[in-house]
Amino acid sequence: MKPGYVRTIVQLALAEDVGAGDITTNHLIPPNSQSKARLVAHTDGVICGVNLSREAFKTLNPKVNFLALIKDGQVVHQGDIIAQSAGPTRALLSGERVAINFLSFLSGIATQTRLFVEQIKPYKAVIMDTRKTTPLLRQLERYAVRIAGGTNHRYNLNDMVMIKDNHRMACKRQDMTGVISTLKKKVKKKIEVEVDDLDQLKEILHSKADIILLDNMKPTQVAKAVEMRRREKSCVLLEASGGITLKNVRQFAATGVDRISIGALTHFRQALDISMEFI
Repeated sequence: MKPGYVRTIVQLALAEDVGAGDITTNHLIPPNSQSKARLVAHTDGVICGVNLSREAFKTLNPKVNFLALIKDGQVVHQGDIIAQSAGPTRALLSGERVAINFLSFLSGIATQTRLFVEQIKPYKAVIMDTRKTTPLLRQLERYAVRIAGGTNHRYNLNDMVMIKDNHRMACKRQDMTGVISTLKKKVKKKIEVEVDDLDQLKEILHSKADIILLDNMKPTQVAKAVEMRRREKSCVLLEASGGITLKNVRQFAATGVDRISIGALTHFRQALDISMEFI
């Protein structure tokens, strides 16, 4: 992530949380008070968002000394110290919630992504996120996916052409092979097409699509799709999506599919339990 983006998003978060001022801290704590604190993990997981936590404290007061003991992408266990900070007490208290919020929710995404990535080894498929992200926080959430070994799908609607079932309905189910061929001449970006069954796959297997999304298919159907591609000697990439969980993702990977996209990586995250403890 670019430093400028990190600064901006942290400033916005602090403005939301601190408001006109931390009334409790400012009335109880003298301006010259100094303290030490540490960020502690209370559950196992993959850490992500350390730099945002640092930025939260330093934005409030540059004199805060923030020492990260765990880097983004590293695994922590219950009781591990993620970072230590020392400096003006007011900054530590006022920045606590924003620092932990970024760290805990991004670590939750990273932890879940790593579970999926580990589950499909040693198969060739890559685990991908989707656009099911929190509005305005997509950069952060996609970063958490990458740091845990996942891969990012298209960033926004302009990133690539993706023809979904509603597009097919809206354009009156025109001949997709012809539609894709026309688009390929007009748009210099990758084209992905969603199919709901093997008949639709057969229809466009030899089109100029770069990727075909196998939507809501069972592992047995995905396996047949992969075999169909092999038999027809097509080079198109195949992506499985829909209804994929930690319990069945290995079955999908075993089919030989190239990509597995999972909205739950960002859509159904569980924040990692992290707290700040004064020393």
